Amino acid sequence: MSRTMRAAVLAEPGRIVIEDAPVPEPGPDEVRIRLEGCGVCASNLPPWQGREWFSYPMEPGGLGHEGWGRIDAVGANVTGLAIDDRVATLAQRSYAEYDVAAQSTVVKLPAALEDKPFPGEPLGCALNIFRRSDVRPGQTVAIIGIGFLGALLTRLAANAGARVIAITRRPFALDIARSLGAAETIPMDDHWRIMERVGELTGGAFCECVIEAVGKQWPLDLAGELTGVRGRLIVAGYHQDGLRQVNMQLWNWRGLDVINAHERDPQLYLDGMRAAVDAVQSGELDPLPLYTHTFPLENLGDALALTDARPDGFLKALVTCAQ
Repeated sequence: MSRTMRAAVLAEPGRIVIEDAPVPEPGPDEVRIRLEGCGVCASNLPPWQGREWFSYPMEPGGLGHEGWGRIDAVGANVTGLAIDDRVATLAQRSYAEYDVAAQSTVVKLPAALEDKPFPGEPLGCALNIFRRSDVRPGQTVAIIGIGFLGALLTRLAANAGARVIAITRRPFALDIARSLGAAETIPMDDHWRIMERVGELTGGAFCECVIEAVGKQWPLDLAGELTGVRGRLIVAGYHQDGLRQVNMQLWNWRGLDVINAHERDPQLYLDGMRAAVDAVQSGELDPLPLYTHTFPLENLGDALALTDARPDGFLKALVTCAQ
């Protein structure tokens, strides 16, 4: 007899329902994962809010891509992975009790991380962005937007010996940035005041590296203004809600290196996830305090609404998938 599982379905904008769906069977090169949990990503928000190009209802478990759990079935061609291995995955239907993933998109989790949540995709994304940012000791690095990603990047840049200037709108997030090693924190409230303050802190030279981690027009504009001559402007924000304009005159005059730090090669995603495993296992990163809210799968809608509102006190929501 075929088994069923609980799976979240985005029935229409702003409405999640829990349905019984068939438990997926792994193909020859796949594993099936009994999911413990899944992170909630800002990229889920456009479908949640509604756009004319999306079709509803979406597939069971759809949008969930930050899952982790234990393998409970393996395909005939799978090597190096076994039943009961605890893993993080890049599978795409992880708002459910089970998902299947190609063996090439799975990273084993060591015993040192047993019983700890591990949304591998965003952690790996942070490590990849940091690698692309090429932060060096002694540099001044501005990070605009201290959400989950900006907080991780603050710690990584501070660990690398950079002087970090954290810029964000929420007092709670400014406190988080200070606790993670930011040397200076600036409320993101007034464009010209921020420019003036960063100019004072850098003797008018501005920053060797600026990481924009918000995904909106104003922070992108601000990032260009804060990047010094021959500096690196790193676009880490999720800019998928419309077109952007850039001050090409400024970028050209200062000779900026502008880097889109979003990877699209699955192997590079996996490399970042493995680097994240090493960083968390070694203690270089401790993401646990950054998982500020946890919801059962049945309350995924509440998790999405909170991710959209981003009130003070919120950084990252997780959903628990297993009963």
